[in-house]
Amino acid sequence: MAVFSAVLLLALGFTLVSREPETDPRLRKASRSGERNGWIQVHLEGTPGEIGFQHGALLAAEIKDTFKAVSTEMVHEEKKDWAFFRKTAEEVLWPHVEAQYREELNGIVEGLKWKGVKLDLWDVVALNAWLELPYYDKWYDTRAGKPGTGAGPGDHCSAFVATGSYTKDHRVVMAHNNWTSYSSGERWNIIFDIQPAAGSRMIMDGMPGLIHSGDDFGINAAGMMITETTIGSFSGFDPNGIPEFVRARKAMQYAASIDDFARIMKDGNNGGYANNWLIADRKTNEVASLELGLKNVALQRTTDGFFVGSNFPNDPKLMKEETEFDPKDRGKSENARHERWLALMERDKGKIDGAAAEKFMGDHFDSFSGKVDPSERTLCGHIDSSPRGMGTWQPAYAPAGAVQNKVADAASAEKMSLTALLGHACGRNFKAAEHLAKHPEFAWQKDMLRDMNSRGWTKFTAK
Repeated sequence: MAVFSAVLLLALGFTLVSREPETDPRLRKASRSGERNGWIQVHLEGTPGEIGFQHGALLAAEIKDTFKAVSTEMVHEEKKDWAFFRKTAEEVLWPHVEAQYREELNGIVEGLKWKGVKLDLWDVVALNAWLELPYYDKWYDTRAGKPGTGAGPGDHCSAFVATGSYTKDHRVVMAHNNWTSYSSGERWNIIFDIQPAAGSRMIMDGMPGLIHSGDDFGINAAGMMITETTIGSFSGFDPNGIPEFVRARKAMQYAASIDDFARIMKDGNNGGYANNWLIADRKTNEVASLELGLKNVALQRTTDGFFVGSNFPNDPKLMKEETEFDPKDRGKSENARHERWLALMERDKGKIDGAAAEKFMGDHFDSFSGKVDPSERTLCGHIDSSPRGMGTWQPAYAPAGAVQNKVADAASAEKMSLTALLGHACGRNFKAAEHLAKHPEFAWQKDMLRDMNSRGWTKFTAK
């Protein structure tokens, strides 16, 4: 009878939610849904320690797998052993992590231990900081008088936010695709629905083991919609600052206005994972761009317009003082994508909605060559097919590019809902074995590189 009931529920379109046997009371309010087009949605609720334990227990296998992939990449690309990053986590980052997030991180470790996964606190802290550790690594080598040995900070993501006369309903629309290696990107498949004891409820995408989104696409119940893209060719790090992963999570949890968000992100800024944050307040339909350098911060806002991101610095002073960016090179990925964004915003002015945003995420027009040609210069990034690569961050034909996509508008945000697609939004599939056969220089990824198929757009709502 139970089997028949389950089949009937599935046939009627219901998503089955699995709950852990309640052998630990901390799991009673938590749940994990079945996989949907590659995504796993988890509901976490309670105190910081409870949320952390639920996270570690419900996603133990995925955290173990993600840790292996990310730590292998970090060691290979930054030319430091994992012990270096563990020491950085303990001595540089941990002293500046506030109590509530210490409790949550320790909770993840407890949940992992409960499931028999042997990762300790410094592994988990370093995993959370993996996007800002290259910034520290570059600072560390420079301070020691050494030439930078690692790949250093990379350029990640394409995004936009629009409102007013640019959108179909004159309300906010936001979209983002995440650019990273296909190895780590195929594992960026969690939808976190978090109801904390303090602050606002959140729904955001993320990686197993991270207390923040990482690529930073999320909605909170206070009306904030948040995303970002990195600032290209950036240098700067303050080891006495608050880790970026802590500030990003805190802003997602506690911001109720654009001013709140900017204040939280600026307070204790360490320069790690320097981003141009795109923010929207669905209550007022105001959108903003917070370009957060270490020395320079620029906040722009409007109720009738748009902001776009594709890893270009925008503020002239920030560009000059904190980057080596060349804004005149139209052939650069960052500039070509910027040019395409501007063209799309004007072409579709007054018509931009969620459906248009989904199409933007799969766009293959190269504004430099003037033709459709998927590569590192298109919004739907395909570094794996590009002879140019993305410089030291990703060489020619690296298995990297756009790995997943998210879209939300004011109406969906009111319902704590977003749509997401794993893989390339254009519909192209990536086959690991075929790529490694053509490009054996990436054979070091063999044990962790997976096929990355394009799945369909899928709606997720906080439960």
